[in-house]
Amino acid sequence: MYSAEFAADPHAAYRQMRDQFGSLVPVELAPGVPATLVVGYQAALQILNDPEHFPADPRTWQRNIPADCPVLPMMEWRPNPIRSAGQDHTRYRSAVSSALAKVDLHRLHATVEQIAVPLINSFCETGEADVLGQYAQPLIFAALSAMLGVTPEIGQRASEGMAAIFGMVDAAAGNAMLGAALQDLVQLKRATPGEDVTSWLIQHPVGLSDEEMMQQLVLLYGAGLEPPQHLITNSLLLMLTDDRFAATVLDGSLSTRDALDEVLFNDPPMANFCISYPRQPILVDRMWLPAHQPVVVSMAACNNDPAIRRGEILDNRSHLAFSAGPHACPARSPATLIVQDAIDQLLDALPELELAVPVSKLEWRPDPFYRALVSLPVRFPPSPPIGTVGF
Repeated sequence: MYSAEFAADPHAAYRQMRDQFGSLVPVELAPGVPATLVVGYQAALQILNDPEHFPADPRTWQRNIPADCPVLPMMEWRPNPIRSAGQDHTRYRSAVSSALAKVDLHRLHATVEQIAVPLINSFCETGEADVLGQYAQPLIFAALSAMLGVTPEIGQRASEGMAAIFGMVDAAAGNAMLGAALQDLVQLKRATPGEDVTSWLIQHPVGLSDEEMMQQLVLLYGAGLEPPQHLITNSLLLMLTDDRFAATVLDGSLSTRDALDEVLFNDPPMANFCISYPRQPILVDRMWLPAHQPVVVSMAACNNDPAIRRGEILDNRSHLAFSAGPHACPARSPATLIVQDAIDQLLDALPELELAVPVSKLEWRPDPFYRALVSLPVRFPPSPPIGTVGF
């Protein structure tokens, strides 16, 4: 699952896996790191809704994993909701969910617009751009930083650390850089709290320690940076290449939200994740899963399981892109708002946007977890800068 061949056509790989193995498939996440990939929708729901038999705590598994394993920073134990079980999970999730629930979506909408306008103005006169590098990445980073109350200097260090972790290049160093940056953020917000998610986490009655605070922020960075920026590019790619969307960008008969829903079914940016570690061997769908070995849910494969996939999926949000059960993502509303607003701002400003290269020339990043383009080059008639939004 870490090969370029898998990244080039994962859906063909999922079909082959399902034909050969059924709903549960033996895979390698990295060389020498075995796991079970869940490609059946019903099996995924069974696992996601059974944290007693499928806890998310990886500590027994990781005892035998070398420190330089490239997927370890994405999978190792952390005191946060997606890497804990039982009362610990309840405690961490209550704090994170409460803090995210306080995000003002109307204010967030205005924040996205304030970020998007100068980014678009930075390339609108050139007639070409890389949507990922010049727009999606900086926009998501700035929007998340605003939600968390991050200063530019801390944010830069955190961004570099996350890039190393997700790129699986010197991931251990990236992990250390990210942790140091977020510890500094925690100390800053303990001294001078604000109206932001970091301050609300600190103020929550569960009383998170500095280390626990840092780990909640690691989770928010991990979930808040990579998936949304690739949801922007994957959705734009669909809108620019599928006749149902490409022909209607101007007339509006199909909306950006329709494109998001379809991408969240077919090519969700977090394609394979929701990892659990059975406490003992367990039988699922006539297959025994080993104890303490990762079970990874393929949201992309499960959403396209022929057993449940029927016809059109527009306006159908039963996909697993945000997981399900007690570990379902609590940031669904702000994440969707940011992505949808980002796409709408770009297409409103540059309605004649089109791909600058054939689809076959686009490169997908080799990664066991993500469905992510390396870049999304576009072209458009050069346009004058658009008016800035008042602060």
